[in-house]
Amino acid sequence: MLEIRHLETLTAIREHGSLQEAAEYLHVTQSALSHQLRDLEVRLKTPLLNRRTRPARLTTAALRILALADEVLPRVRATERELARLAAGKTGRLHVAIECHSCFQWLMPALDTFRQQWPDVALDLSAAFSFAPLPALVRGDLDVVITSDPQDIDGVVYMPLFCYELVLAVASANLLAKYTHIAPEQMAEHVLITYPVDRQRLDIFTSFLDPAGVEPASLRKVELTPMMVQLVASQRGVAALPNWALTEYLEQGWLHICHLGEGGVWCTLYAAMRAEDAQSDYLQAFVRQARETCFGTLQGIRAAGDCATT
Repeated sequence: MLEIRHLETLTAIREHGSLQEAAEYLHVTQSALSHQLRDLEVRLKTPLLNRRTRPARLTTAALRILALADEVLPRVRATERELARLAAGKTGRLHVAIECHSCFQWLMPALDTFRQQWPDVALDLSAAFSFAPLPALVRGDLDVVITSDPQDIDGVVYMPLFCYELVLAVASANLLAKYTHIAPEQMAEHVLITYPVDRQRLDIFTSFLDPAGVEPASLRKVELTPMMVQLVASQRGVAALPNWALTEYLEQGWLHICHLGEGGVWCTLYAAMRAEDAQSDYLQAFVRQARETCFGTLQGIRAAGDCATT
């Protein structure tokens, strides 16, 4: 029964003191404003103006509506401003999930910088190791998924961040350490340490071992990269990891890396997002910041368009 225009009309009458001045403020004629008020009085079955006074005074019923207007109109205006900023890509929500176990190394600095530049964007971060993040992205529970495993899903686009080489980390005392490049068959006698994800999502299998029909001696699953590195260094197995994730461990002399095959195995890391949101200013800014942070801090990565093996 009550509409926003009714709240605005009574507020204008209170603030400007007369129907004529209120009508001028609202850019309507005085007769149109009077007609609107009489129509509302009929619907409410109570007068809103005491027209026997000069100027006309608001009745108790009108004052009750004005109390509502004082609560509602500021919230309406604030929401309108927020929607305008949202439409312009200046504010919004950025809930990020990562499928890349090693990505915390660069993602946290990238998010810290992004937060400073876009303080009105609500940030949240979750590890997507134990659930399917891409369906959650489609549902709207997430806004960005960092993944190296793009899937063909309607309404989802993948913005490439960078390319990296997947390398085999072995202990410096491991027999494989004397090789710069290894063939799939050389993995048959070694324990392969992997993250706890499905086999079809592990590039060491899909791009290296499976095409050659080779199985490792056994598998061991570990969630954390530092723990994986410790196991490798103590000769409990070998692990395929992004080249940039091993830099600090190589500097400490714990590990040796072997390239997978003559040309190496190169992968692309993506920021997946809904197609309808992909052109949002703040999402574009996040992708730019992620790339800038990665190329400023990670070693051995390439631009996304330069992933050909060498």
